[in-house]
Amino acid sequence: MPESDHFLTEKEFAERFRISRRTLQRWRETGEGPAFVRLSERRLAYPLAQAMQWAAARTHTSRAAEWASTSNSHS
Repeated sequence: MPESDHFLTEKEFAERFRISRRTLQRWRETGEGPAFVRLSERRLAYPLAQAMQWAAARTHTSRAAEWASTSNSHS
């Protein structure tokens, strides 16, 4: 199956990126987190390809580079 067809549950996403499920829930509320798919009223999933893109967009070579990208996005 191609990676684009893979989905992660909330638990799988939290484990893969080593964050708490509560943090992931908060990110969904604030819009800080990755895109997700609402499968039903009580079930959602994270497309793996989009999760990896989300993480890549937050990858920095140094704190200075992180600060530069943060200040540019707020300008």
